[in-house]
Amino acid sequence: MGSGPASGRALKYTLGARRMAHGTLIRSLGAAVLLAAPLAGCSSEEPAQKVAAAPMGERLALQASDTVSWQDVSAEITTVDQAQVLARIPGILTSLTVREGDNVSKGQVIGRIVDSQLGYQSGAYGAQAAAAQAQAAQAQAELGRVRFLYQNGVYAKARLDQAEAMAAAASAQVRAAREQQAAVAAVAGQGAVTAPASGRVLRADVPAGAPVTPGMAIAVITAGPAILRIEMPESVAATVQPGARVMTGEAGTPDATGTVTRVYPAVSAGQVTADVLLPGIDDRLVGRRIAARVETGRRKALLVPARFVTRRYGMDYVTVLAKDGSPAEAPVQTAPATEAGKVELLSGAVAGETLLAPAPGKTPPK
Repeated sequence: MGSGPASGRALKYTLGARRMAHGTLIRSLGAAVLLAAPLAGCSSEEPAQKVAAAPMGERLALQASDTVSWQDVSAEITTVDQAQVLARIPGILTSLTVREGDNVSKGQVIGRIVDSQLGYQSGAYGAQAAAAQAQAAQAQAELGRVRFLYQNGVYAKARLDQAEAMAAAASAQVRAAREQQAAVAAVAGQGAVTAPASGRVLRADVPAGAPVTPGMAIAVITAGPAILRIEMPESVAATVQPGARVMTGEAGTPDATGTVTRVYPAVSAGQVTADVLLPGIDDRLVGRRIAARVETGRRKALLVPARFVTRRYGMDYVTVLAKDGSPAEAPVQTAPATEAGKVELLSGAVAGETLLAPAPGKTPPK
């Protein structure tokens, strides 16, 4: 009977130990389930986070394209030719009827030069002509008498020949004196200052009453239509041919485009001159210098729409997509492009990269 209670207690202890072990196992399994649940949740949410973080927006694959190469040059508004009004005789400019800006026609008298010495010379030659005319009249009368006497057998043939020679010499002296007088009158007529071409007076800075000498410029007149004359370095002159485009926005019309009509075959101080026909050019200020660009050929360039570039604190940035799809901003150097709405990337990005358009509201470069 003594062994009965002992065996009962042993049985109870064994059953209790089993229950405790079972409870511990259940608690361990529950903790494992609780620990595994967040891990499972993290692994299931990770793809969703990657999809949400993927950049959205317009994309552009950079590639080089052909564009026009331009060279900045200096230009001057002028005319095809400029005619100088020169004094042809010495004397006093007694009158000048035009001023700067006046329009004149070819052959119009715009001034007069008077040389008082020409008047004296004309009077002297006139007196000589009168004296020669008197001598010629006397020689003709003498010739008439000698001819009459010769016909009546009084004078010999030699006397008649002598009288005829004297009459011819007197007539020649008359003609010479008259020609000299006419020459003086012609020189005096050159005192009329006439416009050599139709155009507009650019300069007329010799005042009336001033003495002038032959070859002295009295006025300058435009001749021909207004053009744009450019000066370009000799290093690029070989690439500029007639027909090349020239762009400028300061010649009277916004963003005016002209065409090279003539390239002068000479180099002066390292510069080559060319004439440009620019429709609508403002010729009110002949001689005005403006900035222009001339077409010098074609080249490869990275051209992107301006909306792909943002500007902050004076610097330009583009958003570049890495190989894993993550965006990164890169500073770039830009330049204006000839195509509307585009800019040229000079540095900071290379062909083959993919650009992402910035979010709306960011400032594009100007």
